[in-house]
Amino acid sequence: MTATVSSVLTEAAAALSKSGHIEPRRRARQVIGASLGLEPAELLLYADRVLDGPQVEQLRSHTERLAAGEPLSRILSRREFWGLNFDLTAETLDPRPESETVVAAVLARVDRKAPLRLLDLGTGSGCLLLALLSELHAAFGVGVDLSPSAAAMAERNAQSLGLAERARFFVADWGSALAERFDIIVANPPYVTTSALEELPLEVSRYDPALALDGGDDGLRAYRVIATHISHLMAVFALFALEVGAGQASAVAAILGSHGLSIEAIERDLAGRQRCLVARWQPNCRMRPKKTLEYATIASTVTVKQD
Repeated sequence: MTATVSSVLTEAAAALSKSGHIEPRRRARQVIGASLGLEPAELLLYADRVLDGPQVEQLRSHTERLAAGEPLSRILSRREFWGLNFDLTAETLDPRPESETVVAAVLARVDRKAPLRLLDLGTGSGCLLLALLSELHAAFGVGVDLSPSAAAMAERNAQSLGLAERARFFVADWGSALAERFDIIVANPPYVTTSALEELPLEVSRYDPALALDGGDDGLRAYRVIATHISHLMAVFALFALEVGAGQASAVAAILGSHGLSIEAIERDLAGRQRCLVARWQPNCRMRPKKTLEYATIASTVTVKQD
């Protein structure tokens, strides 16, 4: 029997319904459309398109993986974030819409035409840094990650997005290897308590890297480490925006405050949860903050500490 887009879509919807998926036909349109490079709404236009054997096998494989609980972004190895397409590997966190709160918080507070120096701690796929660079056309950015695979993936994403000339990526333990100061620092550290890792949804616990999730006994381990680097990473009055987990804003604010940062705002995501902490560094300084940041001159390289 000849397989068409319509017949494979019907087959996929039935399989997803059997596995307990809500709105199985809509999910089937998503997986079939993404696998064929079509928008779900376009499938009607190509309903009678005949598919060859390899295409049918691939679509069935993708449907089976989706039915088993694997996120579509992992099946396709890509995710849209801030309107940009990011490739993923098993070593990179799957970017989620709530993390866009960090990007929006920064853009609301900076001069978009200024030659800013940006740093992304724990860059993963590079989504925070590259989303910002796509909006800040005179800026230069550095991303660091403990995972060599993640840093390499971020660099490839920079290339595919046409941002490689303004981005550099390094393998490092947070900011320990850097010897520069930055105007803007962003981070989405691991903040899930170790004991809660097994309680996470399957699509997170099974497919996101533990390195990007496990925040230690109280979920705050990474924030404490990052805070110790602030004095040598931030220019005076520099901006720091970082993602926090549910119920963590006050505790993280206290950690940052103990290291000389002044909390400027707590931004909520679209679900109304406190998601992003915005702070500035004002170390032993009686000067009133200027209305804009102190911008450093952008260089094409960044200085890295030598062992």
